[in-house]
Amino acid sequence: MELKRVVVTGLGAVTPIGNNPEETWNNMLNGVSGAAPITLFDASSFKTQFACEVKNLKVNDYIDRKEARKMDRYAQLAIIAAMQAMQDSGLNLDEEDKNRIGVIYGVGIGGIKTFEEEVGYWATHQELGPKFNPFFIPKMIADIAAGHISIMYGLHGPNFATTSACASSTNALADAFNLIRLGKANVIVSGGAEAAITPSGVGGFNAMHALSTRNDDPEHASRPFSASRDGFIMGEGAGCLILEELEHAKARGAKIYAEMVGEGMSADAHHITASHPEGLGACLVMQNALEDAGMKPEDIDYINVHGTSTPVGDISEAKAIKQVFGEAAYKLNISSTKSMTGHLLGAAGAVEALASVLAVKNDIIPPTINHVEGDEDPEIDYTLNYTFNKAEKREVRAALSNTFGFGGHNACVIFKKYAE
Repeated sequence: MELKRVVVTGLGAVTPIGNNPEETWNNMLNGVSGAAPITLFDASSFKTQFACEVKNLKVNDYIDRKEARKMDRYAQLAIIAAMQAMQDSGLNLDEEDKNRIGVIYGVGIGGIKTFEEEVGYWATHQELGPKFNPFFIPKMIADIAAGHISIMYGLHGPNFATTSACASSTNALADAFNLIRLGKANVIVSGGAEAAITPSGVGGFNAMHALSTRNDDPEHASRPFSASRDGFIMGEGAGCLILEELEHAKARGAKIYAEMVGEGMSADAHHITASHPEGLGACLVMQNALEDAGMKPEDIDYINVHGTSTPVGDISEAKAIKQVFGEAAYKLNISSTKSMTGHLLGAAGAVEALASVLAVKNDIIPPTINHVEGDEDPEIDYTLNYTFNKAEKREVRAALSNTFGFGGHNACVIFKKYAE
């Protein structure tokens, strides 16, 4: 069976550094940090009092106020990114077979804000008996964002959510890619969303010592591959890509950002939260993606790394890149856009895939910000090009995007320049 080719024809993004793809991309290139003191709740008693929040977003410009009240924040963000991507794609749904268009969206946690509010209310009012909002379950569950998007557009194709912690939306893209190239769908709206900047979200990650506590300097707290890194910064947002079968896209005259050519998956099988210290799962997932794409290490020009700014994770990923790419590793550009967006958890893969697509499209690498001279970790090889502090122009024939999740879940996708 000959596999079909898959291209990217639409983009959507709501992030801590922009409420659409253009704003997000421009701020990435300019090294803008999205970190600031938390405003979504009173974090004054928490070890970490800052995060990367979505800012100045008017939800009701996109979603009717009454309908928005039936949705958790993560679903609102997911829908807005999808609406942007659908509009960007130019798809005329009146002329499409909606049975051949699906939605696959990733989320790591789901409606945690809704869960906190509902259970918190019941816990403090138990004398009233069990009293829950009828929308409690539909607001909370992880699959509901994909459901809302399919309902909004009347899309009857494959429809589900993927949950693999921080790899969730990369797994969504991989599933969408595979279904299209197998001929199961013409178009899939795919991406991820997360909104876990809540008391239990921040408190839970604090209890694990996973978050930076650099409360006196939030903007510079996310510093991947620097010796002084002390944990990741919680982010929220959503990213969406319209993946489309090539001939279908050509037939309707769609603009094409890039071609998706490969995906990889693997497991560390090592620890519930820590990555393998030698990056064994990370090596395997990148090797699997390259093999799937029919590419060699020297065919890749850019890696958007997982790069969370955690003490162990950054070292293991750098080791894995050197092992997989060999001498070609020293010709790569590497960058962590989490240094600007923070860690969007289940949405990270989609936003970082979007950055990878735009790097391929525009031949420019977004930077890894917040590195200063003399802040080098002796366990990290600085002869690799981490694109510190300043965007770098270069030909980007192909880009690879890594995501690694709690539980040892690893997922990787590859995009390259589209050519006939």
